Amino acid sequence: MAVTHATRFTAKEYLALEAVAEVRHEFTGGQIVAMAGAELEHNQIAQNVRSELTAALGDRPCHIIGSDQRVFAEVTGEYFYPDVLVTCLEPRLVDPRSRSLVNPQLIVEVLSESTERYDRGDKWLAYRTIPSLTDYVMISSLRREVEHYQRLPDGSWTLRPVMRDGETVLTGGITLHVRRLYRLVPGLD
Repeated sequence: MAVTHATRFTAKEYLALEAVAEVRHEFTGGQIVAMAGAELEHNQIAQNVRSELTAALGDRPCHIIGSDQRVFAEVTGEYFYPDVLVTCLEPRLVDPRSRSLVNPQLIVEVLSESTERYDRGDKWLAYRTIPSLTDYVMISSLRREVEHYQRLPDGSWTLRPVMRDGETVLTGGITLHVRRLYRLVPGLD
């Protein structure tokens, strides 16, 4: 039986390929991972999150950004495209173009059947190394379920499970209501 070995890429090779790619890719563990298209439920939840954050942040000088913004986890050397991210800090971007954000404060991933394991595993391991990150929220697109991880003052993380119709309070006092996150999601709203 022949054994095939996955090709490992460098970050430089990844960035060169990503610059000319027609679809987005993430870079983790030396592997280039194509981003799959999303279902209606996934897209609606991500839009609901952005709407809730826009309303909650009001006139604060915060950037609420969708899935086209690449994030660089400097410690691990990995690149990701979160579904939603927020930074109220001066955005710190690194080249090459398109530039990658290195200082998100909130990252939200909408979980699907094909991404849940990855979002809970490799991505979460890399995200928690980002010094500016204070909150990581995972929202299921298959069932009404929200998990909120929050960084404590000592740098450790705590899971704040959210009840089916409850709410969670993010760092900075921003409240996300589960009912609103699932607005217009068939079978889950």
